[in-house]
Amino acid sequence: MSDSPITLLVVGVLIACCLTHVRSDSSDHRFKVGDPVPLYANKVGPFHNPSETYRYFDLPFCSPDAIIKEKREALGEVLNGDRLVSAPYKLNFRDEKDSALACRKKLSEQDVAQFRSTVEKDFYFQMYYDDLPIWGFIGKVDKEGKTHPSEYKYFLYKHIQFDILYNKDRVIEISARMDPHSLVDLTEDKEVDVEFMYSVKWKETDTPFEKRMEKYSLSSSLPHHLEIHWFSIINSCVTVLLLTGFLATILMRVLKNDFVKYAQDEEAADDQEETGWKYIHGDVFRFPKYKSLFAAALGSGSQLFTLTVFIFMLALVGVFYPYNRGALFTALVVIYALTSGIAGYTAASFYCQLEGTNWVRNLLLTGCLFCGPLFLTFCFLNTVAIAYNATAALPFGTIVVIVLIWTLVTSPLLVLGGIAGKNSKAEFQAPCRTTKYPREIPPLPWYRSAIPQMAMAGFLPFSAIYIELYYIFASVWGHRIYTIYSILFIVFIILLIVTAFITVALTYFQLAAEDHEWWWRSFLCGGSTGVFIYAYCLYYYYARSDMSGFMQTSFFFGYMACVCYGFFLMLGTVGFRASLLFVRHIYKSIKCE
Repeated sequence: MSDSPITLLVVGVLIACCLTHVRSDSSDHRFKVGDPVPLYANKVGPFHNPSETYRYFDLPFCSPDAIIKEKREALGEVLNGDRLVSAPYKLNFRDEKDSALACRKKLSEQDVAQFRSTVEKDFYFQMYYDDLPIWGFIGKVDKEGKTHPSEYKYFLYKHIQFDILYNKDRVIEISARMDPHSLVDLTEDKEVDVEFMYSVKWKETDTPFEKRMEKYSLSSSLPHHLEIHWFSIINSCVTVLLLTGFLATILMRVLKNDFVKYAQDEEAADDQEETGWKYIHGDVFRFPKYKSLFAAALGSGSQLFTLTVFIFMLALVGVFYPYNRGALFTALVVIYALTSGIAGYTAASFYCQLEGTNWVRNLLLTGCLFCGPLFLTFCFLNTVAIAYNATAALPFGTIVVIVLIWTLVTSPLLVLGGIAGKNSKAEFQAPCRTTKYPREIPPLPWYRSAIPQMAMAGFLPFSAIYIELYYIFASVWGHRIYTIYSILFIVFIILLIVTAFITVALTYFQLAAEDHEWWWRSFLCGGSTGVFIYAYCLYYYYARSDMSGFMQTSFFFGYMACVCYGFFLMLGTVGFRASLLFVRHIYKSIKCE
């Protein structure tokens, strides 16, 4: 297993190389005058509900082609809800058009009612022209001078103006404007004939092809945004400095005093409150209850930590550029599958160190601990998406692919990792012998119980990341673009440091109070930040977003529960590992009878 990190690193780089070629078309993006340039209609949906998207032709748009051509998509694009089909507009290279007819359609009463409903919900459409995204609204609501919703007028846009910039033989930029004077009245349920029109204007630019995606990432790098991000980092750094200073005081002064007292001939043995941790040396390394579950949680947490690090590596080398979101989903699925060996090895190795015997059951538990809740959540939410006929519903073929990846890659690697962990023959290194009978824990005040300690442990790491959380939420559950991965990586490092330090501090106080059941407590305290992030989800949904409807609400809270659970396992592992190092260190420094 010593060369496995190197192997994974090579795999990660290979994935990076592969993912950079996720395109909406296979061409080399060079065109001659008059050449057809691929234009795909992607999806439509309410602007404030990013998960609730539908196929473009689910709305009664007309198409000049009798058969609508669907584009084959990569796994990540399907997971992202992209469903690309040929659009009703022909935008040939450098071919200008003025009020050209796309197609005609007679809208029935039902079609008019459907369009009116979408206009009322602020539906937008998204297309891709030579891999460049285009957006526009489907219609508008006229509320001017009207007080009651029944008086509002609803209009459908029927004329799109495309403005395209090119450099020699390449498309550089495209934007779509809706003509505010070319409208169809949808207020009443009556049949209406519509001519969908479009105009195309071409203009030359000096922007090189390599920099054409930069305008999408610049929005998140504007000076006023960067100031907020740097303020977030400074705020986090101050938290870290205060915490490290506080811990340094504990470690250097309190522990030093403890060591001096214990080195002497038990002169100050009465000082129970400060030096109580010495008296439980025979219990502190007593193995925890539910050791199989504990080892499985550590295995899953280690895998998710490795996954997060690899995702950051790919982000920092520029794989996840804007509107290549399919790459992120592909990377998550592939890297999670490839890192399952880490979960198996860590869980089985630690379980055997804890003198566990049923390692097969432990491996099954490790495999299901994170995947189980994720699978159940997916089944429910996919059923909801199917009921809504939304693009978020995965096709049967995609589900088969994911099941095959899990069966043929994830499970075998988990088992191989588990066998390697079982055969590692590592022993648990405890500096003190464990007594035969556990020492009774003295009665403790309420604030030393698990839940108040978790609240204290979770609040500090959360306060270090909460500013950055808003931007991530606005990107994942909105239409903002997030590209400042370097700052996010710094915040992630700070999160890990603060989690480790606060867990160590609370473990020390717990041992000083002669409470030797610190194993699960350190894991729960480390992972409690995940609970705070989920609480932030409630605040974000009700105070900072305009999401609504059962589908969007269930998707938001369902998938965020899985993400927060993942954070709980990952940070819990970090907290326990830090506490274990600390406990081993302090008990090595004293003479245990």
